[in-house]
Amino acid sequence: MSCSKILLIFSENKIIQEGQVFLSEEKILQFSHQKQQEVNNIKDIQEEIVGEFSMFDDWMERYEYMIELGKSLPLIDEKYKIEENLIKGCQSKVWVHAELQGDKLLFTADSDAIITKGIVAILIRVFSNQHPAQILESDTQFIDEIGLKEHLSPTRANGLVSMIKQLKMYALAYQTQLN
Repeated sequence: MSCSKILLIFSENKIIQEGQVFLSEEKILQFSHQKQQEVNNIKDIQEEIVGEFSMFDDWMERYEYMIELGKSLPLIDEKYKIEENLIKGCQSKVWVHAELQGDKLLFTADSDAIITKGIVAILIRVFSNQHPAQILESDTQFIDEIGLKEHLSPTRANGLVSMIKQLKMYALAYQTQLN
């Protein structure tokens, strides 16, 4: 089985390699990725995220990682940064746009807060490019497994719930169109 390396720039001097954290001046985060076992279903993506978060020793490192994930978020086109795409119930402004391409739902998003942008990036990584029915059937247990909810302020935790609810509402609306 062949492996390839995926390199991501990381803001702190850390490299993650094969489940161990090393200090480095290169500021590179490395993950092994199995080419033959593509991660493309919701459960596999969730498990991958749980594995990534488990490599960090403390929540400061996890917050830094979320910030980096937010920087890689597929940004919403400015024309979709409108009131109807704002997530209600979020302390920060979070815009999410969904569109159906073929039979899969693609999400783009943005936020005016860096932690919130990281949170929505995690959710979009899980749910984007998936069938609406699979989104509706999926659970979000992985959020509890990485400990995210318990490390958010009450208002941010409410915002997380609102983001999940909105993504599932988009999935419901598009699944109805497909039926």
